[in-house]
Amino acid sequence: MTGDQIFLFALFAAVFTLLISGRVRYDLVAFGALVIAVIAGVVPANDAFTGFGHPAVVIIALVLIVSRALLNAGAIEFIAARVFSTARSLPAHISVMSVVGAALSAVINNVAALALLMSLDMQEADRAKRSRSITLMPLSFATILGGMITLIGTPPNIVVAQYRQRALGEPYSMFDFTPVGLVCAGIGIAFVALAGWRLIPQRLQAASARGSADAAGFVAEGRVRDKSKSIGRTPGDLYELGDEHDVAFIGVVRRGKRLPGFSRREKLKKGDFLILEGNPKSIEAFIGGADLDYAGAEKHGGLTGKSLSLREAIVTESSRINGRSALDLQLLYRHGITLLGVSRSGHRFRERVRKLVAAPGDVLLLLGPENRLAEVIDWLGVLPIEERKHMVIQRSKSALAIGLFVAAILASVIGWVYLPIALAACVAGYAIFNIVSPREIYDSIEWPIIVLLGSLIPLGMALEDSGGTQLIAETIVSSTQGFPPWVVLTVLMIVTMTLSDFLNNVATALIAAPIGLNIANSIGVSPDPFLMAVAVAASCAFLTPIGHKNNTIIMGPGGYHFGDYWRIGLPLEILIVTVSVPAILFFWPL
Repeated sequence: MTGDQIFLFALFAAVFTLLISGRVRYDLVAFGALVIAVIAGVVPANDAFTGFGHPAVVIIALVLIVSRALLNAGAIEFIAARVFSTARSLPAHISVMSVVGAALSAVINNVAALALLMSLDMQEADRAKRSRSITLMPLSFATILGGMITLIGTPPNIVVAQYRQRALGEPYSMFDFTPVGLVCAGIGIAFVALAGWRLIPQRLQAASARGSADAAGFVAEGRVRDKSKSIGRTPGDLYELGDEHDVAFIGVVRRGKRLPGFSRREKLKKGDFLILEGNPKSIEAFIGGADLDYAGAEKHGGLTGKSLSLREAIVTESSRINGRSALDLQLLYRHGITLLGVSRSGHRFRERVRKLVAAPGDVLLLLGPENRLAEVIDWLGVLPIEERKHMVIQRSKSALAIGLFVAAILASVIGWVYLPIALAACVAGYAIFNIVSPREIYDSIEWPIIVLLGSLIPLGMALEDSGGTQLIAETIVSSTQGFPPWVVLTVLMIVTMTLSDFLNNVATALIAAPIGLNIANSIGVSPDPFLMAVAVAASCAFLTPIGHKNNTIIMGPGGYHFGDYWRIGLPLEILIVTVSVPAILFFWPL
């Protein structure tokens, strides 16, 4: 081995050790390794930051923004509302959730797909009074599997596609991953939905603990707007929708006066206010589903207007609003912020929300643009609850958001526009139509992933240029000498999959893709089956909660232990290797 190879192998060994230990953030580890490599001279100074402009980095960042925009516009909620049913059996529920999760993960970032469906799944588990642990892990695994179906579904596919362009002159296209990805996702989901979930330990305490945290009820108002589909209907007619979103009806306000009782049979008219009780997410979803508005909607353009947020904040003795109402402070007309609801230790009240005199301990539900919310919260002197920020969905823009995304993908597939440019144009359209705000564009990007990828790309190129990846490939080839190519392919998949269980899947793909190419060249076969094997194996991290971000996200809400993942993950990984190798060789012959 040369001096550069020895240095880079030692550096990568240190990086892997730190990443597995988890004591230092992975982006800092990667960036620190890049700096060391530049100082040592194994990475040229002029190439130190080329990774941050790499197409793979740009595509991943843009896909994250697109995912946020589709969530903002309610496009994903629109789809989910039409496929879920509370009447299904548990296996049927897991099957439907898994298929929908996989389908969404194929077109948006799989982390974003899980984030949306996870809340729906937990709500269903709480209604059914069963453990969330039974369904959250199958959902996480399904979204991981679904990401393998297209180029933009998961970062390893993007990394492998861009590596192919650098090495062979042409990247993989949007649907080159689809045949193998569909086979793996279909078989994997069938296993998870039919048998795998039975291997998961049930932990009811996780669901009950979380449920109590979400149980705080706000009293809020939803206004029947012009041409609302709720006009002419009664609150009784909306009970089914209310049950679906865990929202209770307290009464109706007409012409400024509260009607007697709950007004269950009173036909709603334009301008009426429905008095609702529920948690913020439930209230927001019900108002959208019932085609309602809120007080001051004209100030913001309604729930379908510009990008808005919901924030919860606690009233203290020294708060400006203590002993006063939102109407007294002219909160809406002077500051552009709506007091949407109030939670007072579970107590109901008959006053209008905007006329309610606030008291210490009240939790206010404030609605408005994010930057203005922060200013008004500070002016009011209330204490924001940071972990309780809620998105307001712009449901009327769902068709526009989907249309822009589909147009960008079609333009790329047909070959009119380079994929990063097509996605950039899509993001620009989202910004122009205010589907995502400038702040959300930056907030939706996972900057640690960007730093990790931008730092490791020059290191991976240095390892390849030094002959390090060729040396690893020759070691694998020599250890499998005399065996047919499909055995070598299987060994590569197992090694890559094992690395992915303990390392970030992006880092695994960056290191394994050059090794796969070198193995193919060493045994004189097509490199495409080996690159596809790397893409599949790098995505399939099912043994641990640290191999994929989706597995980490569900760990707390599901009440999982570190050792729970291998129970279903190990047979799933064995199944994926068994199925994917013949599928790869069928669609990408040697």
